[in-house]
Amino acid sequence: MLLMVSSVIYAGRRANKLTDQWRYELECAGNGQQGTYLVRVWSYSKNPRVAYEQCSKNAVHGVIFKGFAGGQGCTAQRPLAQNPGVEQEHADFFKHFFDNGGEYMKYVQVKSPERQTVKIKSEYKVGVVVSVAKDQLRRALEQAGVIRGLSTGF
Repeated sequence: MLLMVSSVIYAGRRANKLTDQWRYELECAGNGQQGTYLVRVWSYSKNPRVAYEQCSKNAVHGVIFKGFAGGQGCTAQRPLAQNPGVEQEHADFFKHFFDNGGEYMKYVQVKSPERQTVKIKSEYKVGVVVSVAKDQLRRALEQAGVIRGLSTGF
């Protein structure tokens, strides 16, 4: 039992280390319900399980900081955070927000248990479709003072 617990802790630490690098791709996967984005996120790791576990976290990160291109019948979306320095300015907030089991999980849901796995040299690229509750996420970030509200002036 101790060996299993220590391997889970090690996998979590490894996943967090990979998350700090934020290596992923985000693309539109179709139209989601109102107030959500339906996206396919591709995460990279030497371990396909770790890449899969990081997909939800990477999807929320992408909606906040990167946005995504249009396609699949949807339009391109800008990131929620318009200020490129917001991640560094609020580093403590985002460190806790993106912890394993952190608040980010409130805003993302895996829509399809099916995942695509592609082996590229010595690592795996794992893709999964998720729904990100962008309206709720925006409200939470505004209330925390991380991003400005849409109704604030220029």
